[in-house]
Amino acid sequence: MEKGMHSLPDATRTRTLTTAELREAFLVQGLFRPDEINLRHVDLDRVVVGGAVPCCDTLRLEAPPSLRASYFAERREVGVLSIAGQGVVTVDGQRFPMDRLDVLYVGRGSRDVQFESVDASRPARFYLVSYPAHAAHPTRLIARSAADSSDLGTTASANCRRLSKFIHPGGAASAQLVMGVTELQSGSVWNTMPSHTHARRTEVYLYFGLPEDAAVVHLMGEPGETRHVVVRNEEAVLSPPWSIHSGCGTTNYTFCWAMGGENQDFTDMQSVDMRELK
Repeated sequence: MEKGMHSLPDATRTRTLTTAELREAFLVQGLFRPDEINLRHVDLDRVVVGGAVPCCDTLRLEAPPSLRASYFAERREVGVLSIAGQGVVTVDGQRFPMDRLDVLYVGRGSRDVQFESVDASRPARFYLVSYPAHAAHPTRLIARSAADSSDLGTTASANCRRLSKFIHPGGAASAQLVMGVTELQSGSVWNTMPSHTHARRTEVYLYFGLPEDAAVVHLMGEPGETRHVVVRNEEAVLSPPWSIHSGCGTTNYTFCWAMGGENQDFTDMQSVDMRELK
């Protein structure tokens, strides 16, 4: 199921939005529903984000009308992250078993992509991020243990975390998608602070691993015109090039970050001095 292309307000318009309008524009909810694939096509480097929860049925990834394609990955690449349960993703007949926090890169030209759960009573939950691809790269499974990981942060700053890169130069090759996962340790709540922007890329954050009564206050907007969105478990926030993307939770949490745009240089960012934030 897809709701069609979603357009975002620009920086000037965002300054005037109410809380409800801000959430409607930048917060993605309802991706993970039993026995459905739910997709959102966004005018943000034409990213598609989605969720697949196979329970009783095997789910097949179809091209939504907004793509005008004969199959989903005809002109696209896809990153698939397992956020819960055990499942299998089958790409053109090749099966890829996936555990929690494994990532599968699906290359352009892959015609048949299917999702299933190992145990229907504990269904797998797959998160999908797709950008247009100018080149085809091999489909590849990257296990959590094989990711390029590093431990960052300090207890004093309440941001001890493990950052793991899955789809990136030096890892799974892609046309433009860069994708990874950050896991905050117990007692740490801040992410991406000091903050930054990406002039040449867009980004999507999916927050997950949050208890039902927990939340993340996601900071966004221009550095001198910040806004916030309260985010619950398994909700995503869209981040344009002009927006910071930081957050503070009521507990520790995990989030998936995915980027697309002009280049794949992880360090290509514009740092924001803490004194500039307003």
